[in-house]
Amino acid sequence: MFKHNPLGFHPNAMPAALAAECAREQGKFWQISELMFANQQQLSPDNYEKWAQQVGVDMGRFKKCFADQKYKSRIEEDQRTSMQLGARGTPAFFINGRFLSGAQPQPAFEALIDEELKKAKASGMAAKEYYQKAVVEKGEKSM
Repeated sequence: MFKHNPLGFHPNAMPAALAAECAREQGKFWQISELMFANQQQLSPDNYEKWAQQVGVDMGRFKKCFADQKYKSRIEEDQRTSMQLGARGTPAFFINGRFLSGAQPQPAFEALIDEELKKAKASGMAAKEYYQKAVVEKGEKSM
């Protein structure tokens, strides 16, 4: 699950999140997000449109969505959730309720995921039940 947390000091963060959400409504969230992350120094409304066109969205719908800030309240809700969970910066990750802060090397993710998989297997619970019973009901932080 992806949650937005556009930091207030970054003038392009909220517009980038809005552009990503406008692309999401057309099934192109990950495609435009990859372009934005690859071109972080070039974030701008003109480039959001260029990248939206590049990934194949309907530009009329995209432009209206972006101009109307259609998903601003959803993004602000993501921000509130992030603050409640202690994720005050980006990127931030939660793996079965365990917080991993900042840009981490792949081995950090692998170690945490391996630990969580080991706990899940040892629990004897069905995979589809594990998260609810072992994470959420235990009171671990969850989205």
